[in-house]
Amino acid sequence: MKHLRIAAIPGDGIGREVVPAAIEVLDAISDTHGGLSFKFTSFPYSCEYYLEHGEMMPKDGLERLKDFDSIFLGAVGNLDLVQDHVSLWGLLLKIRREFEQAINIRPAKILSGVRSPLVNPKDFDFIVVRENSEGEYSSVGGRIYQGEDEIAIQNSIFSRRGTEQAMRFAFDLASKRKKHVTSATKSNGIFHSMPFWDEVFKDVTKSYPDIDTDSQHIDALAAFLVTNPDRFDVIVASNLFGDILTDIGAGIMGSVGIAPAANINVNGKYPSMFEPVHGSAPDIIGKGIANPIGQIWTAKMMLDHFGEEEMGKVLLDAVESVTQDGIITPDIGGKYTTEEVKNEIINRIKAKA
Repeated sequence: MKHLRIAAIPGDGIGREVVPAAIEVLDAISDTHGGLSFKFTSFPYSCEYYLEHGEMMPKDGLERLKDFDSIFLGAVGNLDLVQDHVSLWGLLLKIRREFEQAINIRPAKILSGVRSPLVNPKDFDFIVVRENSEGEYSSVGGRIYQGEDEIAIQNSIFSRRGTEQAMRFAFDLASKRKKHVTSATKSNGIFHSMPFWDEVFKDVTKSYPDIDTDSQHIDALAAFLVTNPDRFDVIVASNLFGDILTDIGAGIMGSVGIAPAANINVNGKYPSMFEPVHGSAPDIIGKGIANPIGQIWTAKMMLDHFGEEEMGKVLLDAVESVTQDGIITPDIGGKYTTEEVKNEIINRIKAKA
């Protein structure tokens, strides 16, 4: 029996509703399929925690988290309480950076029974591998002067090590899928960083002769995700480009509420973190209609990360069985509650035991 210690951070808004739901699903699959058990420890880090303590997590917050096998995060942010740059940099981005979670992966695929806004989505199934530690989101820059003379400078940082690491991760992933990697670039408009990105991609490609590749400018690539998403397998992108593309991926699936994500530490020094793409959704807090699928699919990614791909498949198959039968929340056209969707997923997991 493999025992995993998981730090659960429900965070803000609907995170407090969907994280407990996903934990119940994980416990159900552990109980019915054996070989794996979870021990969850909950941490209250959130915007409400900030209002009480003046910080998103305590000074030793990372020290408390570092020995867990993984982190299971719900949502961060509540603009009514705390500005976004405070909440994100104080919790989510702090964990990503300090725990060296240099890779972000986000799948997008058609789920049976979930209607895509695309007229003809076909059967798309792709994954975006996003460099997660530097690029356009590097916290390098500053402001000078005030008033009409004020200047803001934001520097993008691209290291060969970080760029190549993301690309090799993408190629390794593609080798287990349809053997195709697309690079997201903008070397016709961004003078230094994107030609560098292209050069590293060309160098890495030489190590993977069995993988087909292409390179697309980000504006055209964004359009192709809408007009022809089934042409893609694995897309590798910088921090900003990957962020944008994955929201498009969530949108063409039918709702950001069903989209999962993983922040991967590749060196084994710290835990990886698993979180859905959606935010805290303040407009539906407490209504019982938050879509739990994004968090539950995120749990599937956590199972895959621990080498439990079979259990992950059982979980996602149960989700698709439920959506195919129309047991879905209002954001994707249904009438069911968070609790009802979660319970039906658990029932189908148990039925497959």
